[in-house]
Amino acid sequence: MTTSSLLLLCLLSSSSQLFAGASDSVIISSPSSPRESSTPSHSAAPFVAGRVFTQGVIQDVPRDKSILAAGLGEMALADVFGCCGISDACSSSITSADNANAENVKRILIGQMPQFTSQQSLVALQSAIAAWDGGSGAWPQMTLHQRIQAIQTFIHHLQSKRSDIVTALMYEIGKNRVDAESEFDRTIQFTKQVIDYIESNTNSEFGSWDGSNGSSRLFMKRAPIGIILCLGPYNYPLNETYATLIPALLLGNVMLLKIPATGGLTHLLTMEAFSKSLPPGTINFISGSGRVTMPPLMESGKVDALAFIGASSAADKLIKSHPEPHRLKVFLQLEAKNMGVYMSNLFDDNKSGTSKEVVNWDTIMKETVAGTLSYNGQRCTALKLLFVPQKNAEGFVTLLAENVEKLHVGMPWEAKENAQDGTLSYPQITPLPNRSRIEYMQSLIQDAVSKGAKVMNRNGGMIIGNQDESTLMVPAILYPVLPNMRLYIEEQFGPVIPISPYDSIDEVIKYAKDGKYGQQVSIFTTTSNLLHSNHAEEEAKTVAAMIDRFATVFGKININSQCGRSPDTAPFSGRRSSAMGVMSVSHALHEFSIPTLVSYKEGGIMVEGIEVHSNFLTRA
Repeated sequence: MTTSSLLLLCLLSSSSQLFAGASDSVIISSPSSPRESSTPSHSAAPFVAGRVFTQGVIQDVPRDKSILAAGLGEMALADVFGCCGISDACSSSITSADNANAENVKRILIGQMPQFTSQQSLVALQSAIAAWDGGSGAWPQMTLHQRIQAIQTFIHHLQSKRSDIVTALMYEIGKNRVDAESEFDRTIQFTKQVIDYIESNTNSEFGSWDGSNGSSRLFMKRAPIGIILCLGPYNYPLNETYATLIPALLLGNVMLLKIPATGGLTHLLTMEAFSKSLPPGTINFISGSGRVTMPPLMESGKVDALAFIGASSAADKLIKSHPEPHRLKVFLQLEAKNMGVYMSNLFDDNKSGTSKEVVNWDTIMKETVAGTLSYNGQRCTALKLLFVPQKNAEGFVTLLAENVEKLHVGMPWEAKENAQDGTLSYPQITPLPNRSRIEYMQSLIQDAVSKGAKVMNRNGGMIIGNQDESTLMVPAILYPVLPNMRLYIEEQFGPVIPISPYDSIDEVIKYAKDGKYGQQVSIFTTTSNLLHSNHAEEEAKTVAAMIDRFATVFGKININSQCGRSPDTAPFSGRRSSAMGVMSVSHALHEFSIPTLVSYKEGGIMVEGIEVHSNFLTRA
């Protein structure tokens, strides 16, 4: 099939279902009218100049290798290419299905990133050490109320960068406009929720005297750990990074922020907001190769805590390089191979002719498609392996392929306008951030096909545009995926949907028990009407037994819905190689602080004047 024909298939689909959400559960909804017209709504490609931020000073990095201040010396720059773009020679929209336009879907230069050396990363560390000052620095010694005010000032300044950050997210990592805006807005909302939790907390967590401890009076308050090295992911560079960064800052920690190699331009756009809000050295940015910059920081022994979201192999190396790992506080959010398990009673009800009453396949398909392909499947919470009863698998695969083939594939900024109400929708499938992701997807597909699996949807796995540069890939459904295939074990983290048939639910339970990961699972079932299935009650008992077993394997069990992190007030946890620590509005505050007590004996002397002059004894 020609590229032109492929574009017609993918970009002129009558469906314009819309993913909505930031970094987890996403709903697909259909517009009220199928009559749509293509709207350019094309954001100008950004160019974010390279800059550094240490010791509270922002410095632009010139191309001529001039000497920078603060002891950084000469700083090299690396070009940053966007995941997607269209050359100036063609239209701003590829919906015309013109072959020339398709061939010009290629990467474009969108910025430059400073490349720290090992020595320069140690300069940033010295800035953090000075700001921490053994716990006596300006930031850790502020009252909690003062730090809250500073973070509120930061959020105020950050909001002025919303448009620039959204554009950078679209061009660098291929996040569609709706999802990019949602990521920014959810980050602001999360920060406000954390502050609200602190200010509304009436227990002893953030400062209160407790007189119910025998003969002692106790004042308990959470205090900072020290210098925290924070490494965020490329897929949600703002939201997930700030889910650790903001709670840690609020409680007085000093931060070293490693900018991700991909998705890092977003962070360069936040520097002014930090510089206007926090004391010098409270947060220091490091960019460039992680293999070059991170080991010296850990080997110094000066890092007190590690907040890491990424691959377990990289986390292990960092932890092992610390000279005293026993005292390193570790918070990790890592890989996952979340299962979607489809119980046989779904299909029994369908056979009985009562599926419209009992099984809502439209809803199941929406949850499945969103769970597997929201943001191209690049979420730790994505459904990454679907288990379907052997006897029903082919029908399930056909239905899923029909739904996947309706998705809108295109550029992140490319809008389609509903002619009836003027609402806009954006592509659900957008380019991956770089060619290495494409090559990895292709290697997984090729491995599965070579061992007997088939690509079950039209044009699955095909690349739209310049074959050497484009990262716009049509999702691929593979069936049957068996234990000898890489897709059965490896986390694909992309638009590939493996489906594995099972004869007995024991096979599914064994996969969960023996697996490397333990983040989440989704179980799709129905027991709403026992009259419509002779063994529905037995299925209900089976699902109950699965929940009991999975409760010791996974951090979250979802029933008839996709996996997801939300709401942010709920604990986001995992087991095994998926997580260490819990993320949420409240739990993150616990992860990056130490309960600290001031005590005196009843009948002893506690000079009241001490409390009014102490920042620590001041309540939030």
